[in-house]
Amino acid sequence: MTSDRPLYPDSPVLVVDDEEYMTSLLSSMLLAEGVSNVLTCASADEALKVLEGRDVSVLMTDLLMPGMSGEELLDETASRFPGIPKIVVTGADEVDIAIQCMKKGALDFLVKPVDPSRFSAAVRQAIEISELRKENEILNRKFTERELSRNDVFANIITQDAGLLTIFRYAESIARTLQPVLITGETGVGKELMARAIHAASGRKGEFVAVDVAGLDSPTFSDTLFGHRKGAFTGADAPRAGMVLKAAGGTLFLDEIGDLHEESQIKLLRLLQERLFFPLGSDTAVSMDARVLVATNRDIRELCAQGRMRMDLFFRLQTHHIRIPPLRKRAGDIPLLARFFLTQAAKEMNKPIPAITPEALRRLITYSFPGNVRELRSVIFDAASRFQADTIGADDLDILATAACSPEAHAVAGPPGPRI
Repeated sequence: MTSDRPLYPDSPVLVVDDEEYMTSLLSSMLLAEGVSNVLTCASADEALKVLEGRDVSVLMTDLLMPGMSGEELLDETASRFPGIPKIVVTGADEVDIAIQCMKKGALDFLVKPVDPSRFSAAVRQAIEISELRKENEILNRKFTERELSRNDVFANIITQDAGLLTIFRYAESIARTLQPVLITGETGVGKELMARAIHAASGRKGEFVAVDVAGLDSPTFSDTLFGHRKGAFTGADAPRAGMVLKAAGGTLFLDEIGDLHEESQIKLLRLLQERLFFPLGSDTAVSMDARVLVATNRDIRELCAQGRMRMDLFFRLQTHHIRIPPLRKRAGDIPLLARFFLTQAAKEMNKPIPAITPEALRRLITYSFPGNVRELRSVIFDAASRFQADTIGADDLDILATAACSPEAHAVAGPPGPRI
């Protein structure tokens, strides 16, 4: 029975060694690290043919082989395939050889028999470098383009704001990577909508699984994400798959990450670094096959300064950082959103769609909306539920008339119009 899970990483790790048992051993060690996309070659010449025909994430090579040696392979790939991270795995335990290999572009030098912890660290670092290189290539290409490849995935985020459209292009460009994404913004700006759009643009076939981690203590966090085996604790009468497994092949979205307890932060950091986890009551590691997105309305840097957020976790999470602007900073979207919500409300309430007066729009535009798009929706739905005529005016809106707002909003609103 074949698995529907995508191979990791997207491009294979290429293992080159003339001894079959060694390629088999290294392939097994890679699989234990969650690396399921592996190609093996018995010679450097065969490896060069593979490299000429396809993209490779990491090159892992022996040195002493019949024909072209591993050092010659390093020389050849340094000029022809300079972007591929290279790891040397050899029985030659000599400092001079190690130095020569590093000068030829090797990222790491591992001596047989390979130490599992060093092997694990070297593989994770090499794959991460490879993925970041590919992401930079995608970003550079995307930012030269003005149009989105798939407008449909952002259809639920109503906007005409140039800044937010630029964010869409960035989000689309990073959608297919496995690196985590940190989404920040005030309450109600649409962080989960952005996360769902990134998942849709990623092409991942698995589910989008959202978890609100605020208030979860450490045991509950572990059980929620990692699940448990039967008998793991009192009351665990049946095994339970956690949300990481539920999101296999898809996206795991952790909301309110700024409220995560410190002990749980350590567990999340380990999950992101190793892509492995242990269900409660089990001593067998399970590989994570989910893309992780996180969101918060908190100032993460301030939390780090206060000692409430681990700096190492912050740096891991902010590989890609999307900052969604508040509604008051894109006031030009307010008329568009107001009419969208009016139409939505009228359909739900089985009423005719009302018009909205210029004064009502001006009142909306000059209001600060501390609750952002979520608050605007509530205001419009409230007005639609109460209106009796065919028009909604300023007095039908349940908001403060004197609320402070940004200069941009006043510029959009313009001078007061005549009363209707």
